Amino acid sequence: MAGTTAGGTNGGGAPDLSELATHSASLKRSGTAERVAVILRDRITEGYFPPGSRLSEESISGALAVSRNTLREAFRLLSHERLLEHRLNRGVFVRILAVDDLIDIYRVRLLVECAALRTLGEPPFDLTAVEAAVSTGEQAALRDDWAACSTANIRFHQALAGLADSPRTDELMRNVLAELRLAFHVMADPRRFHEPYLTRNREITDRLAKGDASGAERMLAFYLEDSRRQLAEAYAQRLTER
Repeated sequence: MAGTTAGGTNGGGAPDLSELATHSASLKRSGTAERVAVILRDRITEGYFPPGSRLSEESISGALAVSRNTLREAFRLLSHERLLEHRLNRGVFVRILAVDDLIDIYRVRLLVECAALRTLGEPPFDLTAVEAAVSTGEQAALRDDWAACSTANIRFHQALAGLADSPRTDELMRNVLAELRLAFHVMADPRRFHEPYLTRNREITDRLAKGDASGAERMLAFYLEDSRRQLAEAYAQRLTER
């Protein structure tokens, strides 16, 4: 991405934590580890903390103005979600996904996202969040901001699952798609990977706008298989280079 590094890191490769300080006021009011976990999960989803990066207790607790005990509890919650891992005597790191993780993520996505479209009622459907995510991705592409485009793509799929109008489904997909963002980092050329899916996101949205949920579901199933295959091939290539 022109002018920035993936995940909003500074020139030395470590995340610039100054943006996290904007959340300190709300945390003073709530003061919960769950709220810290939400903030960090969102940052992982946005590519702010790339796979393999070490999360400094001192820096993050200082930026968020929370105690280390609160931060450790948030780390524990995110470890249960398979986003972080504790390495003995080394600290807490953002997970690096294995191929098996990727396959399972797409298995869940196929089950949940396609079911959300399959079980829609009668049109018209409320596509406000879906349309907003598609438009955000298109605008990011015009700016050559492929990290933002990647985030918008994840928001698009969250919005598709959100059509099920199920808080439990929403929670499941937030966690699954946060993991997925960790897989996106394996793509050496983000533009080449994400740009074709902008068109496909728009096509699925247009199909839903016409009331054709079954057609949109068929398009989505092919879409997910293509995406899974591309990422799996990139993982295989990465392994051969080691």
